[in-house]
Amino acid sequence: MSESLLARQPIYTRDMEVHAYELLYRGSDDEHADVRDGDLATSQVLVNALLEIGLDELVGDRPAYINCTARYLLEGLPAPMAPAQVVLEVLEDVIPDGDLLAAITNLREQGYTIVLDDFIYDESKRALVELADVVKLDVLAIPDDQLALQYQRLRAFGVKLLAEKVETQEEFERCKRLGFDYFQGYFFCRPRVIKGSHTPSSKMAIMRLLARLQDPALEFHELEELISHDVSLSYRIMRYVRSAHFGLGARVESIHQSVNLLGLERIKTWVAILAMAGIDDKPYELMLTALVRGRMAELLAPSAALSANSAFTVGLFSILDALMDMPLPRVLGNLPLADEVNTALLEHGGDLGELLELVLAYEQGDWTRALGSNFDTATLRDSYLDALRWAGQISASMVSAG
Repeated sequence: MSESLLARQPIYTRDMEVHAYELLYRGSDDEHADVRDGDLATSQVLVNALLEIGLDELVGDRPAYINCTARYLLEGLPAPMAPAQVVLEVLEDVIPDGDLLAAITNLREQGYTIVLDDFIYDESKRALVELADVVKLDVLAIPDDQLALQYQRLRAFGVKLLAEKVETQEEFERCKRLGFDYFQGYFFCRPRVIKGSHTPSSKMAIMRLLARLQDPALEFHELEELISHDVSLSYRIMRYVRSAHFGLGARVESIHQSVNLLGLERIKTWVAILAMAGIDDKPYELMLTALVRGRMAELLAPSAALSANSAFTVGLFSILDALMDMPLPRVLGNLPLADEVNTALLEHGGDLGELLELVLAYEQGDWTRALGSNFDTATLRDSYLDALRWAGQISASMVSAG
């Protein structure tokens, strides 16, 4: 595989279900964050996704949004690109002349979904909009009053509208009120603003469990008792450790046996994951994000002479504020975490904090920050793809154990 970087970003429906993933690309020979050869970037994404990595590894059964330049649209697409798998994003700098409009018309007739990326409507682009299925509006770049006006103008064409770069829950709610169909950005990783200080008892119970799990003095028999007191958690743990994923080679009949077979640290990790996944008022992608972050940090940690367990914890707990809808300092104040873990989570400080920053940069497709690290391109890409596969396997196991 050529040394390139490939990541994905979820796109949500109004009900916070994942509608699709956009694939983000960076070639290892690019010296700047912008992709200098858009046609090369597009073709490399397609080659990597379809031939070398496998689209199912990246997006599962969801469609993949892929950027397409004018030249690439005009010269045609690879045969394996099934319209049901791929959504074509027409970049904002295309000139809608006759040849381009004819090419897009042909692609629509083949069954492809057409998306206009980073779009600002004016009359010169009417013909382009008339061929589109979805139009993406950058909510950070468009003032509020203009956003509403753009929405009204475009809605008249019957297209679906996607709000991109939505970074807070407040922006998500505002765009939802306007009537947007889809949403993209990291708003789901931010806590909601909740008036008052009341925290639901279910979340407080999970906080107490996480706190106990992080206590270095916790012993085998105490963990066994802790799990056994929660019938639902006991059932899920038993189902989970019996899964083929662990390959234990023995039938697991009790919590006591589970703890002994897997070991204290490993079972503590899975109890924490299952407890966090049990919060049902959050999109499941939030937990999937935590798993990918934790796994990627864990894989990179040995090369940076860092504890793999601590790195995994930092990645996993990086979404606790959004999960609990509490400021992160308040959440962490309830957990007996090591100082270096707290510093990494609160300030992105220390070596663990730098590792978390790197994982976040890769996740967001911020290639300048990602490539500014001491890790080579292949290591970053492979650890991310491994983390995606692992998180998908864990996710499937949790669903079957639910």
